[in-house]
Amino acid sequence: MARWLALFGGLCLLALAHSAAVPTVDTMVVAKSDDTIATTPTSVADITTEESSPPIKLTEMEVISEVSLRYAHTTVVARVRNPAKRAQEAHFRVLLPETAFISGFVMTLDGKSYKAYVKEKEEAKQIYQDAVSQGIGAAHISAKARDSNHFTVAVNVEASSNAIFNLTYEELLVRRNGVYNHAINLHPGALVPKLTVTVHIKESEKLIELRVPEIRTGNEIDATKDDAQNSRATIVRSHDDREATITFTPDLQEQERLIQLYTEKSKESAAASHSSSSWYSAEPETTTPEGVLGQFVVQYDVARPKDGEVLVNDGYFVHFFAPTNLEALNKLVVFVLDTSGSMMDRKIIQLREAMQTILGELNAGDYFSIVEFNSAVTVHDLKEADGEPPKRHYSYFDYDKNVTLVPPSPATPENIAKAKLIVSWLQASGGTNIGRALDVAVELINKGVDWKASESAVVPAAKENSDSPQAAASSDVTTAASTEVAVEKTEDKKTAKSLEPIIIFLTDGDPTVGETDPKRIITRVQEKNYGENKATIFSLAFGEDADRKFLRKVSLRNGGFMRHIYEAADAALQLRDFYRQISSPLLAHLKFTYPSGQVKSDSLTKHEFRTYYAGSEVVVAGRVEDSATEITPQLAAFCGVRDGYGRKRYEVIPRVPVEKKKSGYLPLERLWSYLTIKQLLDKHDAGEDAPHKDDEKSEHEKKALELALKYSFVTPLTSLVVVKPNATNAVNAESVDKAAGIGPVSGGPLSITSNLLARPMASHNSFGHFGLSGPAPAAAFGAAYISPGFNLGQDEALEEEVDDYVDLDVRLPAPTTTFAPIVTPKSVLVDYNLLNYPWAEALIIPQNDTLLLSTDKDTVALKLATLSEVPKESSGDAECASAVDGGAGVCVYLTRCDSAKHITAQVYSTTYCAVSQGYAGVCCKREKVDIVH
Repeated sequence: MARWLALFGGLCLLALAHSAAVPTVDTMVVAKSDDTIATTPTSVADITTEESSPPIKLTEMEVISEVSLRYAHTTVVARVRNPAKRAQEAHFRVLLPETAFISGFVMTLDGKSYKAYVKEKEEAKQIYQDAVSQGIGAAHISAKARDSNHFTVAVNVEASSNAIFNLTYEELLVRRNGVYNHAINLHPGALVPKLTVTVHIKESEKLIELRVPEIRTGNEIDATKDDAQNSRATIVRSHDDREATITFTPDLQEQERLIQLYTEKSKESAAASHSSSSWYSAEPETTTPEGVLGQFVVQYDVARPKDGEVLVNDGYFVHFFAPTNLEALNKLVVFVLDTSGSMMDRKIIQLREAMQTILGELNAGDYFSIVEFNSAVTVHDLKEADGEPPKRHYSYFDYDKNVTLVPPSPATPENIAKAKLIVSWLQASGGTNIGRALDVAVELINKGVDWKASESAVVPAAKENSDSPQAAASSDVTTAASTEVAVEKTEDKKTAKSLEPIIIFLTDGDPTVGETDPKRIITRVQEKNYGENKATIFSLAFGEDADRKFLRKVSLRNGGFMRHIYEAADAALQLRDFYRQISSPLLAHLKFTYPSGQVKSDSLTKHEFRTYYAGSEVVVAGRVEDSATEITPQLAAFCGVRDGYGRKRYEVIPRVPVEKKKSGYLPLERLWSYLTIKQLLDKHDAGEDAPHKDDEKSEHEKKALELALKYSFVTPLTSLVVVKPNATNAVNAESVDKAAGIGPVSGGPLSITSNLLARPMASHNSFGHFGLSGPAPAAAFGAAYISPGFNLGQDEALEEEVDDYVDLDVRLPAPTTTFAPIVTPKSVLVDYNLLNYPWAEALIIPQNDTLLLSTDKDTVALKLATLSEVPKESSGDAECASAVDGGAGVCVYLTRCDSAKHITAQVYSTTYCAVSQGYAGVCCKREKVDIVH
């Protein structure tokens, strides 16, 4: 049964394996995999009697993350050595946070660098489908982690040579429960002689919270301040508390301990997950992957001005807003709980357990209703708690029964105790009547509170199975009419308007009875849920069988979000953790207004928000008008009052000057582009596009694609392409193909796809690995086509074709036409011995051997050395204040600083210095100078 993987924050994974010889063209590989191992058809070439070669060795793994203003730019670098006397294949895999965009990839093979580029996805889709249709490939099973995607590429490493893989990705960290969480998954697959993780944080305000929890499995809920801290992590703060560098360098002994600890925790979790006897098992037993260290997490928070923080740099601005000292708004919460047959045993037990805690955390002044649904829909009356547990007789045909509405109950201790008792009686049986349940939930919101149950408070059965849209519309009118009568007679409108309406909707499956068309369910909900009292709908997809695409669309169209609750031992904890994130609404109907003449209105990201919740953060970004000298945004909203009833207007008008100088550490342009693309894709997923032809992109897609190509982001609309030209000039691509039995081809490079598609297994923490293969042709021509996972709601036709696959390496079949080989020019980095410094390539002016760097003040020209002798100061290395890794250091020429290999041009602009009469230097920690690998 197919299961998509979504996974919480993270990064690199690597493992070691050995595979048979692959006498084909030297191609990059890509993509999907199943939970079972697929076998490659045996051929004569697969059979060999040669003595086995020593496997490829992972010699070093380094993760460097630069976090500026919550925007994280992460680089994953893996170095491997092939000690054998023949070529072998190495696989590079990285586990990405679900919210991250890949922004760069460079491979260095035998001293030559190959840089990836981003192109429109549609150009490569046909080649991808052709490859999949051949069914040739080998599946891989690896550890999984929640809320993640995979990047995979494979390449042959020549005999007795080295390979370096360098991947970068970017993401905006999200604030949850009062802290930003930055997680890095570590899975080398084996012990690594040198493993380093460095996280450098630089904020404009002081860091008031900074903690590094003990290494986690990646499958727990977020760590808290009460959890044990990582004693092996080193934290160095700057003198002004606005910067910090966190370093983690586990030695071999510590790696062994972490691997053992991860294995034990995974076994305990799996045992707990399957402890309940059940006729239904959602997760197959899997073997714990080898070499998994776990998840390295950094959590932090910043001090924030009372009226929010507005930063301006180089024509862009970002507005951070997260007020704290506000009275919480009272809320009207409708819990819509699935108790269909598929919720039997462990799921229903976990739901009952979670609801005990959630109900206990309702605030005084809140109101709540409990809607249970299976084939039928029931609005529970708290009077039920005064009697005996009901004897329920479920029928699949109960969906056509009328539903009696019951007024919401105030969250008093007595009512909460009764609700807990009723929830403890929940049993699983019957079908899944999602459409009717949501219909009833919206009715309850529309009716408000302080009304009495009466005959008019009955929702008639809708003929949901009717094929006629008119019939469904007629049913809606009947229900709405009866509701209007009840509200008109009894509702206290003032009280209703003072409550923040929220629907928490949990299900583990698809609609199976009543209205079963997801599109019509979404339309009906949207037609009834509107206006100032529109409810925010949060959807919880419990387990792997829920239709997450449908649930995501329901929530996006109604101001909320969808959360995947993994069916594991901690499911109850996941549910409670979710509720705590939305339990305290502080502001309603937020609207950010920026005066014309100051900000380009068409550049603004989302600037109207239904609700702001305690512990989160609102972010708005945009472009500043060239003539603007200041920004004076107006924020208007409604907040709670001290007595708990009613609400009052909240208004903030900060004033921020627009300075013309640039600051290198403020990544506002990329933050703006990232946020804009994300929100455009959300609008597309929600179905908010204007009408357009099926074979054309919507306006939201077009804008997102344009930005993704401009800023080199790999998104659901773009692909990352790696072209590897002829390995040597002495080999002709066509003759090599013929020698390998491929025959002449034409029309462009071979292309393989890597889809960041995954689905969780019993252990959700997936990383990457190096796999090996035997002899390969001496040279060839190849490419990798890498696209992200087909995120829910995108590319539906292709989604259906590949739904059952995840992370299976696909090799292209023999082409049938001829092509002219693509020749990639020699990298300019070679002339300056800077192959390991790929970020510098765009800055080099080869005509006069200089590196041209833009800083916050001006443009600086630094000389580059072309000789083997490295420039040095005759008086010795001078001290400097701001090293690449944080803290003080010494000024040395670029190639002497090991830490400078994987930084960005932006970081270099704040750490550069001049060496020996103007050569390109960098401030580097002494222990990182002149390191020999």
